[in-house]
Amino acid sequence: MAETDTPFVQFIEVQKTYDGELLVVKDLNLDIKAGEFLTMLGPSGSGKTTCLMMLAGFETPTEGKVMLGGKELNNVPPHKRGIGMVFQNYALFPHMTVAENLAFPLEVRKMGKSDITAKVQRALDMVELGAFGARRPAQLSGGQQQRVALARALVFEPDLVLMDEPLGALDKNLREQMQYEIKHIHENFGMTVVYVTHDQTEALTMSDRIAVFNDGKIQQLAAPSVLYEKPENAFVAQFIGENNRLRGTVMDDDGTACTVKVEDFTIKALSVNHNGVGSGSTLSLRPERVTLNPDAGSLPNIFDATVEELIYLGDHIRARVSCCGDDEFIVKIPNAHDQSALDKGEKVLVGWSMEDCRALDA
Repeated sequence: MAETDTPFVQFIEVQKTYDGELLVVKDLNLDIKAGEFLTMLGPSGSGKTTCLMMLAGFETPTEGKVMLGGKELNNVPPHKRGIGMVFQNYALFPHMTVAENLAFPLEVRKMGKSDITAKVQRALDMVELGAFGARRPAQLSGGQQQRVALARALVFEPDLVLMDEPLGALDKNLREQMQYEIKHIHENFGMTVVYVTHDQTEALTMSDRIAVFNDGKIQQLAAPSVLYEKPENAFVAQFIGENNRLRGTVMDDDGTACTVKVEDFTIKALSVNHNGVGSGSTLSLRPERVTLNPDAGSLPNIFDATVEELIYLGDHIRARVSCCGDDEFIVKIPNAHDQSALDKGEKVLVGWSMEDCRALDA
């Protein structure tokens, strides 16, 4: 669909409760553009799947409106929403062939036989299963079944496709392959995709934007690079990627930079989201932004550390060091040819810039 200024999908002041007391989704306002790949990411019970089910029509909002293409969906049954869906368990009909599975949503829409045959073949070719139409789901591997489920969601050319943990049952290599395939299909066909997962690597790989959910609310909504580089609170910093957390007290703040006292150490950090001088703060620092043995005076934060553990991971070495009172401080060291060997128990220096260290909520 062509992009317009009006959001294609809207959640307006949406709340959901199952028992009348506990809100599973709280005051959700979310706009999704036509053609966007938006991922709802969060731990189990954070409200992301409930939001997807309200959009699909399998759940009804307790309060607020769900809109699609400018029309309210609250009272529209699922089969009249024209939305494609892909589930984790594939939900294929075992007694039908692959081609019959794909034809089913077209037959329901009273499409002509020749059109159905052409569309089924096109959808199978799209997921590289053109020769598998006569097989039954049980004769396919897990990855092939998931491809069929994807083709069935796309066969009637919906403007919106919802995916609920669709790769959860696949092994690691197949998952990664399918992530790229779904991303490429989205790029080639331009439909709007709303994707639910608890896997942050999957979300970073595939999405235009990610909505990070926790406790029924969106904690941050941004492009993958922004979420990783500029988390707005301690939950997002910890949930997206690996992260060093140092807890301390804010000593001073000029609006841009602040000084945080962590035990007996004074750390300069970027002032992002804390409650002012005297309040507690969690410092967030990515392991790959830490420099090992920096030159004296080259960085504002340089501290003594002791190597506690070294793990070789091919492209990098993961060093766990004791630093600033934290025995679980991680440094990622690129595996370069000229990288001098480290030993367990060795005394080193670690350093980082102020900009890479974010002072967040306690």
